[in-house]
Amino acid sequence: MTRSFCNSVCATVHKWELVQSGNADNTKLMMRESIGNPGEPLGTVLSAVTTVWLPISCHYLFDFLRNEQTRGHWDVLSQDGCVQQMLHIPKSQDLVNSISVLRNSAAASANQISMLILQETCMDVSGSLVVHAAVNSEAMNLVMSGGDPSCVALLPSGFAILPDCSPVSDGHINYNRGSDEGNSGSLLTIGFQILVNSSPAAKLTTESIDTVNSLIARTLQGIKVGLQCN
Repeated sequence: MTRSFCNSVCATVHKWELVQSGNADNTKLMMRESIGNPGEPLGTVLSAVTTVWLPISCHYLFDFLRNEQTRGHWDVLSQDGCVQQMLHIPKSQDLVNSISVLRNSAAASANQISMLILQETCMDVSGSLVVHAAVNSEAMNLVMSGGDPSCVALLPSGFAILPDCSPVSDGHINYNRGSDEGNSGSLLTIGFQILVNSSPAAKLTTESIDTVNSLIARTLQGIKVGLQCN
């Protein structure tokens, strides 16, 4: 999942077509055909990427984005704030490197088709990633019961966080919430992958472009409001 997200942000693996080199929010849009890619849906995929500087330490920003309790600030599918963690699997002794399964309890209680969120988080001295994808609950139950995971189609989106701060004398990064002390801050890359049409040969519409641009803008604004750094 993380590999797929990085491929969409860096555009190094698939054959991408540039749609928009940048707008007022510096959002870059690319599209590609998804045909026969294992673990991906068939159709036309639109990728949207933007990078901003925030006066927030990497550690603080990482904790904010991976926490299901603060997810409602930036996730349009979780704005009712009723997100619960169903499963948490550490990938190392450090619990921040993990895989989680989240669900919107409000949608489940309303007897709607339950969509789960599969989330992978990782962090080291070079930076951190918070990658997530929506998964149908029936498909997730099938995999958790020993089924073939390749039958679950994912288009991961998420965040890459890199430090933008000066190292202190002992070589460690000076993690401060603000930027006034130690010149600390973060470079946040937001990346979305969206299936805009189930046909790989479909033409991209202006409506799809406007929708994705709006999604990036709302997500960024929600993060800034949630972190009180408008």
